[in-house]
Amino acid sequence: MIRALLALVLLIASPLSFASERAEQAWQLIKQQDAVIIDVRSPGEFAGGRLKGAINLPHDSIGEAISHLYLDKTQPIVLYCRSGRRSGIALDTLTQKGFTNVVNGGGIEEMLEAQR
Repeated sequence: MIRALLALVLLIASPLSFASERAEQAWQLIKQQDAVIIDVRSPGEFAGGRLKGAINLPHDSIGEAISHLYLDKTQPIVLYCRSGRRSGIALDTLTQKGFTNVVNGGGIEEMLEAQR
């Protein structure tokens, strides 16, 4: 019984550890390499609150919209959304477009927590 509970705790804690690590990695990229911060949520979500300096390019249009920023393909980019799912989709899109320094920071709350 105790082993089962310990296994459950480790299973639950594992994604949380990953979440913190990805947000911390994103903040390092922002602070050390002046990464562009892109919020891939909807315009309505973006209007409700965002990270300071973030640009809104929704995940379902980022493939076309990214060209309007005229970024070098090696420019550090941090993506975030509500949970990390849409930013993961956007990361795949940008990678397919040839961007080489893109990080999924996860969800906005995750990013805010890691910033503290």
